[in-house]
Amino acid sequence: MHSYGVSDVEKLLRLPRSTIRALIAAGFITPARGSRNAWQFSFQDLIVLRTAQALAAANIPQRRIVRALKDLRGRLPESMPLSGLSIGAVADEVVVREGGTRWAAETGQYLLAFEGDPDAGSLRVVEPAPPRSPARDEAVDDDAFERRDSAAALRAYDAAIAADPSRVDARINKGRLLHELGRYEEAVRTYLDALESGVHDALLHYNLGVLLDDLDRKPQAQKAYEAALGLDPRMADAHYNLALLCEELDQPREAIRHMAQYRRLVGGG
Repeated sequence: MHSYGVSDVEKLLRLPRSTIRALIAAGFITPARGSRNAWQFSFQDLIVLRTAQALAAANIPQRRIVRALKDLRGRLPESMPLSGLSIGAVADEVVVREGGTRWAAETGQYLLAFEGDPDAGSLRVVEPAPPRSPARDEAVDDDAFERRDSAAALRAYDAAIAADPSRVDARINKGRLLHELGRYEEAVRTYLDALESGVHDALLHYNLGVLLDDLDRKPQAQKAYEAALGLDPRMADAHYNLALLCEELDQPREAIRHMAQYRRLVGGG
């Protein structure tokens, strides 16, 4: 397995050596020792260090980054790698997204949703859009019901779809919930069934793109994001996710174009 020295990390991540040393001293990462006792970082270490770099770019003070990440490690079971979480900055708060929940790294307090721009200073947070709620008489009108009884929510979505196959909101909510529950292939089938039945909606294509992206089906995810933008060219999140995806697929011109469009739409520099 390839390893990286401290100078490599500094060049790749533009992360000060002082921050690297502080994270090691805090026990957040434990790099191996190479020749002459020099630190050797794994790829997983780089992912974790990149998290710190992203938080630093969001103007979170170094001391707070180290404290927040150390607190975060203490709140997680040993079997859960930190690199598997989405971590970002909201205002001056270090926020973690784990599945469908969001919580503050330093306090463990759960948050209702990201506020402001979650992409600023985040480590590739790719998130499905919020649900579209079926009618209240179907008793599925918010996320709280899904958290309370996901099986009942899925049954309600199925009933809504059976009663009216054109109910795109029920199809989107069902696919998103299956995604959050880790039932990925069922979620893919839900979205594809909707498309095959003649339902076309920008949010449906977008959520399918997020799902395929998570499943590492990059070319298919790209097509889904492009389909979403074909229906709604002003969907900023689709431009952002597509920019990241094009970068991974070695399509730099497309990546730059979509990121520029994203920044124009959100009014950022």
